[in-house]
Amino acid sequence: MTTFATRITTADGQAVTVISRSRAITNWTARYLGLWWTAAATNPDDTTGPAIHADVDSEQHATLTARVTAGGPEEVIYATDPMLLICTETGLIIATQEGLAYEWDPAARILRIVGTDETTVATATARLAREIVRGQLLAEGWQILHASAVTRPTDNATLLTLGAKGAGKTTSSFLLARTGLHLLANDRVFVRADGDTIRVLPWPSAAAIGFGLLDALDWFELVRTRLAAGEQMHPTQKQKVTDALLAGDRRPLWKSNGTEMKPQFFPDQLSSWLGLTLATEGHAGGILFPQIVPDTGPELVAGARGVVAEDFFTAGTEDRYPDVFGLLPLETPSEELADRLAQLPHQALTMNHDIDASAAALVKAAESIL
Repeated sequence: MTTFATRITTADGQAVTVISRSRAITNWTARYLGLWWTAAATNPDDTTGPAIHADVDSEQHATLTARVTAGGPEEVIYATDPMLLICTETGLIIATQEGLAYEWDPAARILRIVGTDETTVATATARLAREIVRGQLLAEGWQILHASAVTRPTDNATLLTLGAKGAGKTTSSFLLARTGLHLLANDRVFVRADGDTIRVLPWPSAAAIGFGLLDALDWFELVRTRLAAGEQMHPTQKQKVTDALLAGDRRPLWKSNGTEMKPQFFPDQLSSWLGLTLATEGHAGGILFPQIVPDTGPELVAGARGVVAEDFFTAGTEDRYPDVFGLLPLETPSEELADRLAQLPHQALTMNHDIDASAAALVKAAESIL
């Protein structure tokens, strides 16, 4: 049987190989990770470094599930779903959840993923390929900053945007990316000090864009037309969101816990649908601290805060994807890196729901510090 392999590599050289009997699974990983990192077909029989073997295999899924349930498993929540897992006497970590089973061999650095549905397996494979690379980056001194980022294409100077949830990080990155800057990240970035430079690498992920922002940026009708023509968005998107887009209903949708259900875009759709250009690396040149204040005109303001521990993601603060397979080294936010970031030129600003006025304020702020 034919086997396919795709190697994912960051601009800093960390890599993982995804191997599968399904070309759709390796293609999915390339689509999800290969624009912000890079993806290349490779020989499945000639791979080095960590690898994921991922296939649709109901029999193997049942076998691994039976081993887990017979082994007195621990229950955790992973990717919002219950997961049962055990650690064997030989050090294997075996886990199972609805439609998926996993076997991680830390000595060989091989992860096996089997499931009953191709899309489910492909989604889990891309997610865990990212986690394996994340572990390599963290081991090399990189840290994850909760920030959006855009780069200037002429020199890769990167503008980071920091702030609490709802401050306008995503809005800032998309507005600036529409002015000719390149989008490096809309939620998280990897950062590391190298000599006098703070390097920045993207965190590949789907992008969530709320109905209000989608409409304000004149993207709503474009997306609705794509969906009506039969194109698909990221599978984490709720069906209610898809139905609303198809119906032309621009009203935000809310979960019972008060969070908005948003349209979810594959990374390549930011380019092919929305016309943005994605960047693969950069070096930090300045920091924006936006704040959305609906009743105030957009303007630059004094008093930007510094960089604090809460601006960093660690394995200990990751809630959606806990490190169940032990892929990540223990790390704490680097005070030295935070101080280096705080020394960059920075600018605070307010924005409102006037997209054109907010974009003008953002461009003015960017020009003042880059």
